[in-house]
Amino acid sequence: MAPDPWLPLLAAARQLAQDIAEKLQERSRCQRSGESSAKVNVAIRSSLQSLGEKIEQLREQLLRAVSTRQITQLEGDRRQNLVDELLTRHRQLEASYRNEGPEADVSRSSLMAGGAKRGVTNPWLLEEPEETRGLGFDELRQQQRRIIEEQDAGLDALSSIISRQKQMGQEIGNELDEQNEIIDDLTSLVENTDERLRSQTRHVRTVEKKSASCGMLVVIVLLLIAIAVVALWPTG
Repeated sequence: MAPDPWLPLLAAARQLAQDIAEKLQERSRCQRSGESSAKVNVAIRSSLQSLGEKIEQLREQLLRAVSTRQITQLEGDRRQNLVDELLTRHRQLEASYRNEGPEADVSRSSLMAGGAKRGVTNPWLLEEPEETRGLGFDELRQQQRRIIEEQDAGLDALSSIISRQKQMGQEIGNELDEQNEIIDDLTSLVENTDERLRSQTRHVRTVEKKSASCGMLVVIVLLLIAIAVVALWPTG
C-alpha cells in the first residue's frame, strides 16, 4: 500500500507551527532585552506564509481524497477537524505576530502552554481526538485500513442481502408467469367447452324439429290411406 502523503504533510505543518511559536518567544525575549528582533520577525513572517501554504495543501489533498474515496467519510471528517484546529493555530500565531505591545506575552504564553514543557515535542497532539492521540503514521494507516475493511465488510453483507432479495423477486416473477399460463390454459379450455355445449344444443334442437316434422308426415299419410280405404269399400 502506497504511503499516505497527507500524514507527513500534517506533521510538517504542526512542527512548523511549533517553530513559529518558539520564534515568537524568542522575539519577546529580544524585545525585553533591547536586542534587535528584525531577523526573527523576517523568519516568523516567512514561516507563517509557509504554514498557510501547507494548510491549503492539506485542505486540497483532503478534498481530493474524499471525493475519490481514497479514505472513508469518517476519516475525512476526522482529518477536517485536524485541519480546522491547525488553521485556528495559524490565525492565533498571526495575531501574536502582529501584536507588538506588552500584552503579546499573554497570547504567546497561551499558545505555548503545554508545548514548552520538557519532553513534549508536538503540543498540537494534546488536542487530538482520544482515539488517535499518540498514534504514529503507521498506526494511523492501520486504523484507517481497519475502518475501510469494516466498511467493505458491511457493503459486502448489504450486497449479499440485495442479491438474495433480487433472486427472490425473480423466483416470485417466474411463479407468477407460470400461474398466468395456467389461468390462460383454463380460460381457453372453458371457452372451448362452452362452444361445444352450444354446438350440441343447436344439434339437439335440429333433431327435435326433424322428429316433429316426421311425426306429422306419418299422421297425414295414415289419414290419406284411411280415406282411400273408405272410398273403395263396397256398399251393400
